[in-house]
Amino acid sequence: MIENGKQVAIEYSVFLDDNTKIDSNVGKDPLIFLFGAHQILPALEEALRGLDVGDNREITLPPKDAYGDVNPDAYKRVEAKLIPEDLRFEGALLVVSDEQFGEMLIRVESLEGDQIILDFNHPLAGKTLKFDVTVIDIN
Repeated sequence: MIENGKQVAIEYSVFLDDNTKIDSNVGKDPLIFLFGAHQILPALEEALRGLDVGDNREITLPPKDAYGDVNPDAYKRVEAKLIPEDLRFEGALLVVSDEQFGEMLIRVESLEGDQIILDFNHPLAGKTLKFDVTVIDIN
């Protein structure tokens, strides 16, 4: 049974509200994590508590329990010349490394003349996520 301190292996698929699949490890290596260590989304982890090997559960997480709501303060206007030319289009994704925060994904929200609006929200912020999870192993 899944409980704190157990190593858990799961197979999962993740869907948006419209049933678009956005991630899956089905047919690949399972996701292995230490239960209770918050290595996965805390609300997802808690929804798995008490399951046994072979159990399957569908779990829906609203934005507040997944990657949060869209933060209107997480947009920044910058000079276009600061962004590589091949990434100066709406929807472009920039990867920025920072010693304190690690890698961050930043999306080009819009272009306004010689300026670009960057969106620092997580790409899944504001999204309800539906997980289909099967417990593969517990140690």
